[in-house]
Amino acid sequence: MNSELGIVPDSSARAASGPAPGRLRSASARAMRRPGIDYDGVPGSLREGVVEPGDSEYLAVSSNYLRGGAPGIVLRPETPGQVADALAFARRHTHLPLGVRSAGHGVSGRSTNDGGVVIDVGRMNRIEVLDRDRRLIRIGPGATWKQVAAALDPYGWALGSGDYGGVGVGGLATAGGIGLLGRAHGLTIDHLRAVDLVLADGSQARASAEENPELFWAVRGAGANFGVVTAFEFEVYDVAEVGWAKLTLVSDDIEKSLLRFGEVATGAPRDTTVFLVTGRPRQGRSIVQLFAIVDSPDPAVVAERLTPFLDLGALAQQEVFVTRYRDIMGQAHDVGPDGHQGRGEPVSRSAFLPAITPEYARDTAELLRSGRVHFFELRPMGGAIADVPAGETAFAHRTPAFQVTAMGADQVDLNARWDALADHFDGLYLSFDTDRRPERLDEAFPPPVLERLRELKRRYDPHNLFRDNFNIDPRTGHEAVGAGRTGRNS
Repeated sequence: MNSELGIVPDSSARAASGPAPGRLRSASARAMRRPGIDYDGVPGSLREGVVEPGDSEYLAVSSNYLRGGAPGIVLRPETPGQVADALAFARRHTHLPLGVRSAGHGVSGRSTNDGGVVIDVGRMNRIEVLDRDRRLIRIGPGATWKQVAAALDPYGWALGSGDYGGVGVGGLATAGGIGLLGRAHGLTIDHLRAVDLVLADGSQARASAEENPELFWAVRGAGANFGVVTAFEFEVYDVAEVGWAKLTLVSDDIEKSLLRFGEVATGAPRDTTVFLVTGRPRQGRSIVQLFAIVDSPDPAVVAERLTPFLDLGALAQQEVFVTRYRDIMGQAHDVGPDGHQGRGEPVSRSAFLPAITPEYARDTAELLRSGRVHFFELRPMGGAIADVPAGETAFAHRTPAFQVTAMGADQVDLNARWDALADHFDGLYLSFDTDRRPERLDEAFPPPVLERLRELKRRYDPHNLFRDNFNIDPRTGHEAVGAGRTGRNS
């Protein structure tokens, strides 16, 4: 059975079958072109949608959600064939940064750059049902999780992602996906059954457990290094109404609150996932925000699961109700015709945390009191995430209890403070880390995993086209990892 959902329009239907003539640009628009780019050599299939610095649409596509940018050219393919054409153009411009963008929400990623090439797959946003009995769906990389949740809701289905519906499918579904349904249903990649992608040489490949299984393993956790995914096939799951809560508490002792959160969050039934967000204390008090999903439609169960979390501080505000997962993801703002308006460079560090010990709570409280971190988040793991064997996917960190993120204003300063906490950590999640030092790869992937990925990189991208990310260099060292170039599927 194959039935299109019809919730998200098929953008690829607009693509012309033959070469497009492209637009005529004035002399003043052409004068804004960046050096080193063969603008007149853009493949004919892409000319209609290409955006240059002198075009009226440029400001809408130059930046992403958090990051300012000034790419030299933005290519907007709508079919796998056009993606192959875009990569052919990129192979002729390896002296420039290369970014790949789905919806532009990446924190660590480089879905924009300065003077380079950006391949924007946002128009490849189709969502369809492949097999209703198996709950098998197919999603384009440019769809957002808000759109996915809305499309699946009429069937009583859901697919957990992160915590914000405006994020694009492409970047998250190749990195991991630690979301608000995680303890109940696992990572996003745990429900991936196949991908179609365009490789560095422009060839199209399909990867699944039966077809190119090694590539399928790599895509689930390190996908940005191996190609541009043009379609994901997921086996989704039944989700009825769920409990949804946003709680705001005030803590006079953030160290004590963090320690109590560790106890309650890890001891909660797996149907309960609660994210904690805090920041700089004000006058000795910390604002603690909790974002929670309880995978149950029973208000009594929701209340029972959430009540222990009220021990973290004095309750200042609460919003708790039973709703559809679609409505939770639907709270995200739509990106209008003006696009993202990010500015500057986000500064973020990430880690996996085996447990919130008294020593970790003490050291983190000191970090927060320093005032150098304006955003701090703990995402509980465990539950269904830990059910998957570590070797099943390139995402290998299945046993930590939490994923932790901190954001600041100065990368050098945050690195020094984060490095001081290293004894508490066990690995990191690359999606939320902006530190470009080569050691990050060693923390993201255990040595056997990294070597396996490097062998696959030699096979699928020997010339390192997909290098402008947390790069798995096909060579044996880290020669290109910290080069500071910019590009990632985000």
